[in-house]
Amino acid sequence: MANKRDLKRGINYICGELFAECIATSIYSNNSDKENVDTLLKAIMHTHSDYVLRVSHPEPGMTAKKYYRTLIESFNNDVNELVDQIGNLHS
Repeated sequence: MANKRDLKRGINYICGELFAECIATSIYSNNSDKENVDTLLKAIMHTHSDYVLRVSHPEPGMTAKKYYRTLIESFNNDVNELVDQIGNLHS
C-alpha cells in the first residue's frame, strides 16, 4: 500500500490533468457546449475533493489495506467515466 501522501499526489496529478484536458477540449472543439463543460469541470473538482478527503479519513471498521484498495478502484472507475465524458465533448 502506498502512503497517504503518495495517494494524494496521484489524485492531485490525475485530476489536474483531467481539468487541463477538459479545458483544452472545450477550447479546440468547435461544437462544445459551455454548460456541459462547466458541469464536467465541477465534477472533476468534486471528485478531487471527495477522494482527497477520503484518503485523509478512512472508514472505521475496515482494514486499511481493504479500504485503500477499494478507494483506488472506485477512483479509477470515476476517472474512466470522466475521460469518457471528455471524449464525448470532442465528438
